[in-house]
Amino acid sequence: MTAPTGRGKMLLAVTNSIVGLHREHYGRGATRGRTIMQDDYLVCFLEDIYTKAERTLIEAGSFAAVHGSREAFQAAMETRFSKSVEEITGRRVKAFLSQVRADPDVAVEAFWLEPETEAVDRLD
Repeated sequence: MTAPTGRGKMLLAVTNSIVGLHREHYGRGATRGRTIMQDDYLVCFLEDIYTKAERTLIEAGSFAAVHGSREAFQAAMETRFSKSVEEITGRRVKAFLSQVRADPDVAVEAFWLEPETEAVDRLD
């Protein structure tokens, strides 16, 4: 296996940051994550995300309650998630979207970034 490139290290840093923020605020982070980037779009995929309490609710048929709680959390964390991505990528986040699913146990954190040319112009 080859060592990650500069871009690979950046994407790993995004994954680690997003998982770390989840761990810090939920008491548990995803057990597996991966971030991909294409043009102005960065997407972080997270697996095995739910706490024991959330899993209990899901098994009892209350995914809607878990989903609502996760939506509220994402709204509260949007600035922190976006700031972290901006610091790592050097690009401003124009929009943040988040979604969770019960089966499979996954989440997606998606960021729409300013075009690279705008980031360069802003630095000049």
